[in-house]
Amino acid sequence: MIRPYLNTDCDALLDIWLSASLQAHDFVPEAFWRDQLGAMREHYLPQAETLVLEQGGTPLAFASVHEGRLAALFVSPEQQGCGLGLQLLEAVMAERTRLELDVYQANGRATDFYRRAGFEVIAQGHDPHTGQAQLTMAWSRP
Repeated sequence: MIRPYLNTDCDALLDIWLSASLQAHDFVPEAFWRDQLGAMREHYLPQAETLVLEQGGTPLAFASVHEGRLAALFVSPEQQGCGLGLQLLEAVMAERTRLELDVYQANGRATDFYRRAGFEVIAQGHDPHTGQAQLTMAWSRP
């Protein structure tokens, strides 16, 4: 089931975010992700429009949109490859006519996922926090 974020989801979503970030971004030092936990808890999750995908009352994945941008799409590492990320992305896309996101260029699995969903690269740059190359991708409803 996909539903809106509840304050009681915070700890579960932070666990998903951290474990998925460490797995997908092994090219960024682990300390960076751990240092971001407070900001995720206090700023990013509360300010974003977040959808949670849960099964049996347990959150397994989430997607957050902030100011028309997909700011986060994370699936519990144990559940990756089962289509949960696509379900969430389609739910987010269903409510919009355009969506942009930034993704690390080194995260080939994610860039391929977004391309398959219809996103195209519209810019390249570097993340000012990590120095890593990133792509800005966009999707528009046909």
